[in-house]
Amino acid sequence: MKDKLTIIKVGGKIVEEKESLDSLLRDFAAIEGFKLLVHGGGRSATKVAAQLGIETLMIDGRRVTDDAMLDVVTMVYGGLVNKKVVARLQSLGIDALGMTGADMNIIHSHKRPVKSVDYGWVGDVDSVNGEALSALLRSGVVPVVAPLTHDGEGHLLNTNADTMAGETAKGLAPFFDVSLVYCFEKPGVLRDENDDDSVIAEIDPALFASLKEEGIVTGGMLPKLENAFNALDHGVGEVVITRASSLDDLSLGTHIRK
Repeated sequence: MKDKLTIIKVGGKIVEEKESLDSLLRDFAAIEGFKLLVHGGGRSATKVAAQLGIETLMIDGRRVTDDAMLDVVTMVYGGLVNKKVVARLQSLGIDALGMTGADMNIIHSHKRPVKSVDYGWVGDVDSVNGEALSALLRSGVVPVVAPLTHDGEGHLLNTNADTMAGETAKGLAPFFDVSLVYCFEKPGVLRDENDDDSVIAEIDPALFASLKEEGIVTGGMLPKLENAFNALDHGVGEVVITRASSLDDLSLGTHIRK
């Protein structure tokens, strides 16, 4: 029987505001068994870029990462946000290690090919070194992973944090019984984005197709759900999308089913 591993992905306002982040990290610290945290930080990156006079360009909700923006996201994701999270977890008695996909070669990617849009230094994940991460976890360390990977040729790549969480879960599935939890500001996937009481308790592939066709699931929720189903197809035991404040009760939120 495999040991339990909980992978939490958090982003949006949660990592930008001290009160919400502190609350989430207290709940994260209380999770029993092995655990790993993947974080975003896009709003902070946009703010720092503006302070430096660097324009942020978004296409279809995705950040175009030229040389200047790559420097910004590396500083913000790998430095500012990551180390704040690590320091707060240490204060809660968690032996956290901040890292990117380049560290220990844990996540190898390739630069996204140019099609209709050149996203610049944006990475699509090729592989996750689950064996190295597993050894790290079993040594008592709690990895805190920033959304940066590398291409093996010396280039860092800005990589979607939802995707990194899903790929990390897949990479660790042979070694652990993995639960993947996407935390954000809403209580789950909603039928009506203006009604927090309209949470869809369970979504299977057929319902997902229907929700897409009806235009109920759009924008950033689409890649979350696509990553969720992909993770389940590759051995991840459970995927939950929920409000960050519900981390202590994972019976809440939206549960993704095969």
